[in-house]
Amino acid sequence: MGKSCRLLLSLVALLFAAPALAAPCGGDFNAFLAAIARDAQGRGVSRAVIDQAFAGLTPDPAVLAFDRRQRGMFHTKSFEQYAATRVIPARISRARKLMQVHAALLGRIERQFGVPAPVTWTLESDNGTGDMGKLPVIRTLATLAHDCRRTELFQRELIAALQIVERGDLPLRDLIGAYAGEIGQTQFLPSSYIKYGVDYDGNDHVDLRHSIPDVLASTANLLKTNGWQPGAPYTAGTPNFEVAMREWNHSEVYRKTIVLTAQRLSGG
Repeated sequence: MGKSCRLLLSLVALLFAAPALAAPCGGDFNAFLAAIARDAQGRGVSRAVIDQAFAGLTPDPAVLAFDRRQRGMFHTKSFEQYAATRVIPARISRARKLMQVHAALLGRIERQFGVPAPVTWTLESDNGTGDMGKLPVIRTLATLAHDCRRTELFQRELIAALQIVERGDLPLRDLIGAYAGEIGQTQFLPSSYIKYGVDYDGNDHVDLRHSIPDVLASTANLLKTNGWQPGAPYTAGTPNFEVAMREWNHSEVYRKTIVLTAQRLSGG
């Protein structure tokens, strides 16, 4: 077992063994960070990593404003409206070319995990060539965790982000993501990064920003771990769609768009 695998297992064990998160939301931001720091240390994050991550940290009002605007996005757009903006010829053409370049890798991952190649690498960040987000993940998650609407969710994600730095997967300067703290080419939240990340290029780090082997294997691993049935259909109403793919994204509109993209990439 490699060093990264052993560290991953130990961090997961700490995550499940630790007491419930208890940092009080709202109020003084620095006091909130101090409580998070105590929780993070109890889950295996070193004081050095915490001090580096929290140095000079302030809430980001733009993150809160975006969060309030975007929460209903998939509820206000139909599948047809959303897919029309995402499943477009330029994206399909780009994805097909990249899949040809990485055909051997994709074939190996499909054989190992049982997930078709067009599903593992579809919408998010235009196959790693587009926008993966430009916001410091720690600041984003600390902002959302301090806000009392979903504090427990984002406290867990904030500590998972610190664990990513602790185990050496990404340095703090590379822990950059989107408006809810999503990281990398397939936009994993930090907890999914910790839980499903695979070091597929063998360098002892799970790098979901730069390593295409890690990105594709980790996405396939997420689906397999959540019950993906190899060779079975994955359209709406099937177990693959309703269970395995839901762990990736809870939005039915988004999952239907993944399916349509995969069908287009497969010639459907």
